[in-house]
Amino acid sequence: MKTRSAVITKAGKIGQNSLEIKEIELPEIKENELLLKVNVCGVCRTDLHIIEGDLGSGVGGIVPGHEIVGTVAKAGKEAKNVAAGDRVGLAWLYSSCGSCEYCISGRENLCKNKEFTGFSRNGGYSEYVIADSRFIFRLPKGLDDEEIAPLLCSGAIGYRSFKLANASPESTIAMFGFGGSAHLTLQLAKKLGHKVVVVSRNVEHIRLAKELGADFTFSPKQGDIYSNLADKDIENAIVFAPSSVPIMNALGIIKAGGRVVVSGIHVDGKIEIDYDSQLFHEKMLLSVESYTRQDMTEYLKLATNLGIKPVYKSIKLEDINSALERLKKSEINGVEVIKF
Repeated sequence: MKTRSAVITKAGKIGQNSLEIKEIELPEIKENELLLKVNVCGVCRTDLHIIEGDLGSGVGGIVPGHEIVGTVAKAGKEAKNVAAGDRVGLAWLYSSCGSCEYCISGRENLCKNKEFTGFSRNGGYSEYVIADSRFIFRLPKGLDDEEIAPLLCSGAIGYRSFKLANASPESTIAMFGFGGSAHLTLQLAKKLGHKVVVVSRNVEHIRLAKELGADFTFSPKQGDIYSNLADKDIENAIVFAPSSVPIMNALGIIKAGGRVVVSGIHVDGKIEIDYDSQLFHEKMLLSVESYTRQDMTEYLKLATNLGIKPVYKSIKLEDINSALERLKKSEINGVEVIKF
């Protein structure tokens, strides 16, 4: 069957012709696969990195998008506990091998043979998408499709970053950059009793952070970050901004024994760490690679119970190129979601 999709023409800088909307042919589903009718798909910064070639240039012809809420249109005969008409989620981790040292130890996000939705497999910027039935998620009731979609990557990656930060109860966490993932992670941290400091150059992002409960906000435009944040008793930090500079700044402002977790899949610039001032005193620097299915299950339950919801705007598939340009320019406050 054919499906209308936004396809990467070739890897390169974002522009009005980065994605071409056209009909593509879908193969027949395999025994353990599902055909999903896409209801909505979130627009994620990872999509931007893919399209611009930051994760490799061989992506021409791929359909991006991995924050997918869809309805099962057809199920393969080996697909378990799912049937036509079910509402499910499909996210970044499309599949893993299930048998390597990482998969059998609960770290499938590190599997060397994993595949990714919207990168190695066609994703959700499309009316229909194929999914591995073992890697879809049952979705909580009480949330609209548009509210759930950003939770499936922006939210889940923020949750894994928060877990890796291993923050003490009621401690202060700093967040550098305040895009789609950070605005969901701020809500999580606040509802779990933490104080949150948000660092961003964007005035509108600072405004949203305040509305969502940030205890202190700071822009590097206001002065020296170290002197302004020295008295904030910051235990840990999560860096969402795709730049090396905030990583080095975060290491400089956290307490002894603290952690800096880098949430992004790609970072621009070279990280040059001064050992004495930024890494000594048993500080730790950690990166995040995707999530596990267990992470997602935990997070969807938490988000529902705690009332975590994205600030979002719905767009049409035809608006995707301009949406990606807005994302690159940091003109999106919250997230944008394609609604079919």
